[in-house]
Amino acid sequence: MRLFVGLGNPGSKYANNRHNIGFMAVDEIARRHGFAPWRRRFQGETSEGTLDREKVVLLRPTTYMNESGRAVQEAANFFKLGASDVTVFQDELELPPAKVRVKVGGGIAGHNGLRSITSHIGNEYRRVRLGIGHPGVKELVHSHVLSDFAKSDRAWVEALCAAVADNAGLLAAGHDSSFANKVHLALQAKGFFDKGDDGAT
Repeated sequence: MRLFVGLGNPGSKYANNRHNIGFMAVDEIARRHGFAPWRRRFQGETSEGTLDREKVVLLRPTTYMNESGRAVQEAANFFKLGASDVTVFQDELELPPAKVRVKVGGGIAGHNGLRSITSHIGNEYRRVRLGIGHPGVKELVHSHVLSDFAKSDRAWVEALCAAVADNAGLLAAGHDSSFANKVHLALQAKGFFDKGDDGAT
């Protein structure tokens, strides 16, 4: 069994924020793969289904970003899962828009959701880093992540979430590099990257 966690803040006020792209990604996984209806538990909302013959529980913490670890720990304890069974979908300032990287462990780069999760379950969980771009100045980071995607961003955000969902079975099976490559190729095919871009930014 795998626990896939989308990071974001609950409520309509935050629904289209850059910080909520993790929520958007797991929503699309649930929709494309016919997961069960969302229900409230574990200080969040969960939806269950199967990806590549692996049972997967999707979790959207409703604790607000800074306390995401409480919901993740509660769900992981209930299902008797270790950190290695947890995959977190997060917004990533240090990646250009629509770029994706997958890694296990590592630093938290100032991300409060990751900080909370690490404090509750340790650091050896998988992160799917979804690039949202950097505003260029540190002082603008807070307003950048808590503001909505621009209308001009909508096409790549939808394409990214679709590609993540279409290839989520690879993540469930532990094929991280294949997942990242397939997502990159899907975005490249839609014209979001140059043909010469191998995704290694």
